[in-house]
Amino acid sequence: MIGYVTIGTNDMPRAAAFYDALLAELGAKRMMEFANGIAWSNGQGAALSVVTPFDKQAATAGNGTMVALAVGSKAQVDAMHAKALSLGAGDEGAPGARGETFYGGYFRDLDGNKLNFFFMG
Repeated sequence: MIGYVTIGTNDMPRAAAFYDALLAELGAKRMMEFANGIAWSNGQGAALSVVTPFDKQAATAGNGTMVALAVGSKAQVDAMHAKALSLGAGDEGAPGARGETFYGGYFRDLDGNKLNFFFMG
């Protein structure tokens, strides 16, 4: 049902480098570049885009807003969380079980947006 998710940045070159490196680990590539943003996809459904806000105001991370990115295993959650941190992301919750079937690792990107990688199983 979700087609794409958009998050904001105040530094497009920095955000582009971060997401190019991070999302490449999932086989994602830039699928679209436009005047104020970039979108990435791995060709398996929803895309993630990063934009400078249309209204020209500062991008801010929404409190309570989070983007969850599905991966194929607990080991991949661990690896992707570690990759995000190695690229300068902040740790928002180490990878681990949260409930019987959910395993996730949480981080904030370079602009403060909260994301996680998760595996169900």
